[in-house]
Amino acid sequence: MTAQAQVKIGLGGGCHWCTEAVFQALGGISTVEQGFIRSEPPEDSWSEAVIVTLDPVALPLEVLVEIHLRTHASTSHHKLRGKYRSAVYVEEAETGLLVDRILCDFQPQFDDPLVTRVLPFAGFKASDARFRNYYATDPERPFCKTYIDPKLAMLRREYSNVLKEEASR
Repeated sequence: MTAQAQVKIGLGGGCHWCTEAVFQALGGISTVEQGFIRSEPPEDSWSEAVIVTLDPVALPLEVLVEIHLRTHASTSHHKLRGKYRSAVYVEEAETGLLVDRILCDFQPQFDDPLVTRVLPFAGFKASDARFRNYYATDPERPFCKTYIDPKLAMLRREYSNVLKEEASR
């Protein structure tokens, strides 16, 4: 992975509406595609996720992964894990090895083992257009107030240095 190149990576863990809003708030990310992602068997069922395109100079992969771990239940084997697989999906083996190392480096900061896995990217299908940009189109929805606003507030407190200007307010 060259430092100058854009990197495309899939992130799954919780509701894709929440995940989309979190990563749309970050500087260094040029696109966030909301939808369903799958890996290779046995993780080939569709799971809610986003694909982000980032500039790893503006937003280091370590920071992206840390934010991902802290904005979903990355240590929980809850009953909806099939629908909300906790994963980082990669297209290149080199990126996968780097993300594996990053996960190992962050593990000591969590009381319980991380369930987040690095998986090969095998497919993506976008959400229906009416659900894309869910938070951006109506942040007053009860779902947004209950689930997304607390995540964005945490980002403003702990990661203000990597937020887009409009998200830092």
